Amino acid sequence: MSKPVDDVVSTVRTYIEAHRGAFLDDLAEWLRIPSVSAQPEHAADVARSADWLAVKLRDTGFPTCEIWPTAGAPAVFAEWPSEDPEAPTVLVYGHHDVQPAAREDGWDTDPFEPVIHDNRLHARGAADDKGQVFFHTLGVRAHLAATGRTAPSVHLKLLVEGEEESGSPHFRRLVEERAERLAADAVIVSDTGMWSEDTPTVCTGMRGLAECEIELFGPAQDIHSGSFGGAVPNPATAAARLVAALHDEHARVAVPGFYEGVTELTDRERELFAELPFDEETWLRTARSTATHGEAGHTTLERIWARPTAEVNGIGGGYQGPGSKTIIPSSALVKLSFRLVAGQDPDHVEKAVRAWAADQVPAGVRHEITFGPATRPCLTPLDHPALQSVVRAMGRAFEQPIRYTREGGSGPAADLQEVLGAPVLFLGISVPSDGWHAPNEKVELDLLMKGVETAAHLWGDLAENWREPH
Repeated sequence: MSKPVDDVVSTVRTYIEAHRGAFLDDLAEWLRIPSVSAQPEHAADVARSADWLAVKLRDTGFPTCEIWPTAGAPAVFAEWPSEDPEAPTVLVYGHHDVQPAAREDGWDTDPFEPVIHDNRLHARGAADDKGQVFFHTLGVRAHLAATGRTAPSVHLKLLVEGEEESGSPHFRRLVEERAERLAADAVIVSDTGMWSEDTPTVCTGMRGLAECEIELFGPAQDIHSGSFGGAVPNPATAAARLVAALHDEHARVAVPGFYEGVTELTDRERELFAELPFDEETWLRTARSTATHGEAGHTTLERIWARPTAEVNGIGGGYQGPGSKTIIPSSALVKLSFRLVAGQDPDHVEKAVRAWAADQVPAGVRHEITFGPATRPCLTPLDHPALQSVVRAMGRAFEQPIRYTREGGSGPAADLQEVLGAPVLFLGISVPSDGWHAPNEKVELDLLMKGVETAAHLWGDLAENWREPH
């Protein structure tokens, strides 16, 4: 006979409190490894970080723990089958590499020597993402303690990559090559955050990303603007016109076909966004801006979470030095990025942008357009049963209503959704003040323990309330 809900919550919290000290000691040991994937001199540290995690996952109880090499940094895979063969399979994703950090960047302490102050753990990777990966180790043990099981209620898998902070250049190929081992009914991404300490939230989706660089070429060399100006096309002018044509008067992207397939916000989603305690003036100060701007008919939160965008990331050409140089430059450059939402196909967007650019460039100006690898958007419907399990598990941990957000940025989660064909769910406890990628990164220890609690409740809820054919 299962324990009453209140008894389970109490058992989970008692177990977590009893093991909190050892858990934090282990996490601090991991944080001392400077696993900076972007810096070649730390390649050995990234490998050491993977080895360290594999050992700890084995100590946690995972019978399968493997280091998966890539053409870059290694990933860690672990698996713990449930005793119930009909249980759903869940894959947890995170990363063990971190951003570069040095004391001279503005840190108050050594970024790789963890310090606890005012119930906050300061270190590079404390929130992004080692802390949020590691809470699953204590969470699954608390789950076992509260349920009396010897294996999780779900078939539990972990994939912890080593190159997320370098753009995950080898991640998709790894997922494709290991798709059979990674097969899952749902993916849990623990590399995200919440609205605030007082407003726990669950993220339901991330935008995708497509980026391109457009080079424009006019005369074979810079030429005299007095002798030739007004008589030959100027590539810098063409670049300016190209940028000016990117949006219409309502700040909508003017590329024909760009909005094809966009999944529109539902009325319920708009209501849920509006319930969040959003203060636009505070947000503007964070953005270091003095005014909002964007697609007409949408709020600021809708614009950054649920609407596609086109942004000019860079524009240049011609003389940039002091004084004047009266020339028609031989070339110009525009860098663009497009944030994509559910329903948009990056391949279609690339074709649309290529066709649009070709129409904008005048005769006598040659252009070359180069796209980088795209990231697809991902979105889980509000009524998806696995998402509701996450919401209920968070609600038991936080003891208050859980609200909903989306993520305006992009990440490798969409690769897991596309290759594995599984819904992506987000379980993160980090808050904006944690300072990801910034000096003095930290994690709130009380929230970290709430992440542990949520994970402890999640596996049983998924097993009880969601059954999908494998």
